[in-house]
Amino acid sequence: MPGIPRRYSHFVFGFIQSGLTCAIAAAIASFPLAKSGHFAVHWLQSWLFSWLLMLPVVLFAAPVIRRLSYAVTREE
Repeated sequence: MPGIPRRYSHFVFGFIQSGLTCAIAAAIASFPLAKSGHFAVHWLQSWLFSWLLMLPVVLFAAPVIRRLSYAVTREE
C-alpha cells in the first residue's frame, strides 16, 4: 500500500492527534445535550469547528514544543 513519505510523519501525527483531542473535548462539552437528543449533531459541529482551528496550531506549535522540551530536560 503506498503511503505518505516518512519525512511528513510529523504532519500525520499532528493531523491524528489534533483530530482525536478535539473529538474528545467536543464530546465532553456536548455531553449535557445527550438527554435532549441533540448530542450527535452538536458534537459533530463542535468537533469540526475546533479541529479546523486546532490543526494549524498543533502543526506549527509541535516543533517549538519539542525544542522547548529538549531544552528543559537532560540526557540520562
